[in-house]
Amino acid sequence: MVNIGNSWDEKLKDVFASEEYARLRAFLKSEYSSHTVYPDMHDIFNALKYTPYEDVKAVIIGQDPYHGEGQAHGLCFSVKPDKETPPSLVNIFKEIKDETGIDNTSPYLVPWAKQGVLMLNAVLTVRAGQANSHKGKGWEFVTDAVIRCLNGREQPVVFLLWGGNARSKKALITSPRHLVLETVHPSPLSAYGGFFGCGHFVKANEFLQKNGVKPIDWHT
Repeated sequence: MVNIGNSWDEKLKDVFASEEYARLRAFLKSEYSSHTVYPDMHDIFNALKYTPYEDVKAVIIGQDPYHGEGQAHGLCFSVKPDKETPPSLVNIFKEIKDETGIDNTSPYLVPWAKQGVLMLNAVLTVRAGQANSHKGKGWEFVTDAVIRCLNGREQPVVFLLWGGNARSKKALITSPRHLVLETVHPSPLSAYGGFFGCGHFVKANEFLQKNGVKPIDWHT
């Protein structure tokens, strides 16, 4: 049984006790024993560990972890402090600076997570050098459940959906009390197609303030 160590344990207890999760766990046991897999198995659930259910203000949904050595540590778009800022995160920081004037340099996004930004990948593990290699292996069952839990919450949440993979989760967000912001992925291949100029970071904070919630400081 997974032990996240906060309110997510109770919220997801049926998920972690399910046959679907048992199959996923068996797959992961095989993968970690026979291949290099990221992130480290102790970091898989860091997004949930850093941001308990009741603290979530905003959700950023990524695709799957970075598949380069030592980058991924369980938060979407974030890498460890000693690593180079990945291209998509460079573009995220550019948009933040254009919107707010904040000039970020650290690619380690834990400060956001500790303020209530759930940095959730749709798939929480990946084989080294093989993007999307764990897609369709069962993680979606878990991460969909996380989104459904948040959809059912009374306190409003902002969902930031960037790119096709994240936007496919929109159907799970049915409550009108929440705000859904969507655009293209911030990768260099698509950022100029709508990510730049999207205004999502300011819009998210305006929504939170309107609902009596402390806005997010987007500094890292």
